[in-house]
Amino acid sequence: MAIAKILGAETEYGIQVAGNPEANPTVASSVLVNAYAAEVARRVSWDFEDESPGRDARGFTVDGAMPPEVETHLANTVLTNGARLYVDHAHPEYSTPECASPLELLTHDRAGELVLVRAMAAARRALAPGEEIVVYKNNSDGKGNSYGAHENYLVDREVPFGRLAREVTAHLVTRQVYTGSGKVGCELEGGPRAAFEITQRADFFEEAIGLETTLKRPIVNTRDEPHCDATKYRRLHVICGDANLAEVATFLKVGVTALVLLLVEDGALTGRELVLAHPVAAMRAVSHDLSLAEPLELVSGETITAIGLQWELYDVARKYAEERGLAELGPEAVGRQVLERWEAVLAGLESDPASLRHQLDWVAKRELVDAYCARHDCGLDDHRVAVLDLQYHDMRPARSLFARLDMDTLVEAGAVEQATTNAPRDTRAYFRGECLKRFPSAIVSANWDSIVFDVGEDALRRVPMMEPSRGSASHVDTLFDGCGSAAELLRRLGA
Repeated sequence: MAIAKILGAETEYGIQVAGNPEANPTVASSVLVNAYAAEVARRVSWDFEDESPGRDARGFTVDGAMPPEVETHLANTVLTNGARLYVDHAHPEYSTPECASPLELLTHDRAGELVLVRAMAAARRALAPGEEIVVYKNNSDGKGNSYGAHENYLVDREVPFGRLAREVTAHLVTRQVYTGSGKVGCELEGGPRAAFEITQRADFFEEAIGLETTLKRPIVNTRDEPHCDATKYRRLHVICGDANLAEVATFLKVGVTALVLLLVEDGALTGRELVLAHPVAAMRAVSHDLSLAEPLELVSGETITAIGLQWELYDVARKYAEERGLAELGPEAVGRQVLERWEAVLAGLESDPASLRHQLDWVAKRELVDAYCARHDCGLDDHRVAVLDLQYHDMRPARSLFARLDMDTLVEAGAVEQATTNAPRDTRAYFRGECLKRFPSAIVSANWDSIVFDVGEDALRRVPMMEPSRGSASHVDTLFDGCGSAAELLRRLGA
């Protein structure tokens, strides 16, 4: 049986220093993270003890592969909502806490946006007059550089990785029709510069499967770093998605992918083999095809469109839900919401993509771009259009074009606000967050699967958290009741 889908998201934000074009982005990112950490809480460092980005799920390392380096010297902090805010290479990155449903992950992804908005305000007070750090929730600087918006899904270790990769690839390629955030200007060498694409990331992928994340990017990433009990679980680290601002797009991105993984784990994909003959070429073709009608070749020699393939997956998922339910996606109502939104969006894309202007980023942005070009009698190669594209993703509320649109919402503003300081109650993130709230001076460092305490003894004490679904409020609230110190908490845990 498929296991419950614990989910997470990691977003690298684009960054620049307005008023100082020569500013170093790594330094600026550090200023941003440090400014927020200084204003909201005592800093708790990240514990790098268990980091192993070079471990490959295939059991071997490809010659010449360059797994991501772990940069332990850059700004890094853990927040009371269980999230991680840090500098990854030259970008500020926000990693959500572990979430037990797609709707909860959407809430915490939105909370990350609020954190970055507040970090910009905090950093402004530390900069020279006339300077301002600006961040963008996008994936490309328009100059050939791309940065990631990664997703993480808990998967049963017993599922052979080869089968997992084979069965999930076609979904990751074709889901772009609703997950794309839109982009003006192709960055593929030799591609059309004056063109609108559905996604920002597709042009940067060069392999179907591999370990790297910044060079020779693969559609299916083989990084085998579960951050939990490796004998029972693996973490599917998905690196090929766009950073979304539209709530419906984010919800479908993580919700449908989690549902497809249930189908893979339970061996439900028994009909026509949905395996693409040329996945990298198909990835780019889907992104470039605004007609949504480009035929993609399967290994069988048959062809199918991206929407057609998504419909076939939907039909299997609907039957699966009727027979087995969707409890692994959290509350049953959330699973039904994923199915209903998926069906409605596919129907809208098939009949009239413009009807989804209030739900999908790429459709909303395309309408903005088309209207601007018509109003100013210019083409997509006009530099003002590139500025408009970037301004869509501007995280400053007063400057964001996205913020001016009447986009559909799925989560309440109050829930998002709560999520900036409070962890999800139904995963181990709750224990991490509560410890940081209650005993910050006794915590030396933390990471996804452990917390290190200093309670005045001869040695530091590490508390492991190897089960992502344990450490929830129902598991540990009685431990915290009346607990006045970290030392007492450790005594209770020992007992």
